[in-house]
Amino acid sequence: MKKFKIIVLAKQVPDTRNVGKDAMKEDGTVNRAALPAIFNPEDLNALELALRLKDRYPGSTVSLLTMGPPRAAEIIREGLYRGADTGYLLTDRAFAGSDTLATSYALSRAILKMGDFDFILAGRQAIDGDTAQVGPQVAEKLGIPQVTYAEEILEIKKNTVTVKRRLEKGVEVVESVFPVLITVTGTAPACRPRNAKLIMKYKRSTTISERQNISEDYISIYDDRPFLNIPEWNVGDIDAEPERLGLSGSPTKVKKIENVVFQAKEAKVLQDDDKSIDWLMKELIRNHTLG
Repeated sequence: MKKFKIIVLAKQVPDTRNVGKDAMKEDGTVNRAALPAIFNPEDLNALELALRLKDRYPGSTVSLLTMGPPRAAEIIREGLYRGADTGYLLTDRAFAGSDTLATSYALSRAILKMGDFDFILAGRQAIDGDTAQVGPQVAEKLGIPQVTYAEEILEIKKNTVTVKRRLEKGVEVVESVFPVLITVTGTAPACRPRNAKLIMKYKRSTTISERQNISEDYISIYDDRPFLNIPEWNVGDIDAEPERLGLSGSPTKVKKIENVVFQAKEAKVLQDDDKSIDWLMKELIRNHTLG
């Protein structure tokens, strides 16, 4: 039976449900220190599709790849707890401020370093940007086909994959050769919960940066259990061109940030009668909410 090498692109994002006045810096970048960090929701959907492929084709492997600060290793552990086999953290100060172009370039360089693959799965978009550009840009840089807005992987033949896409006005079934990059929507199956045995197995998995603050009592386990080592790569490790990374490699510039606060100026309680409904309809038409 065929075995597949699957890469899942994942991102640790600020929880936009808790956005406050300190959410943005003066230079227009996200103040990640002011917001709780979570696993990007649609990347979890992508992880679930990858794990289902692994279940369907025993011997397949699922590798996570994320780019971010050292604390982004948290989502690699989260992926390991749910069934992924390994993960790679791409971290370097040179990546700071990267837009989609610079991010996709860095990810594509890291994927090339990871070696051969059959599928790259990623969430349609991240909630801290909502651009839906990184996945397609990675595919373009790698020179492979892409299928966006995927909801389900229906069938895999000798060298093709059939995917169901969820579009604004319906569904579409498409076929692509692989290797292929697939972006996954939030309508795909939710990711499975953590597995208790996997939590016990991987709870001490760390990057080399995280191990700087670990007690000497635990250092030896990383030699005895190599699966606990999360590879950590910088710009030099992926042989990237520094000028194509970070702010210098990002043509997207934020010129102005404006905080918009919605406040109710007045409220009116309506009765359940024809007169109140008539008044409401006329008011909605008057302020062009209707009509």
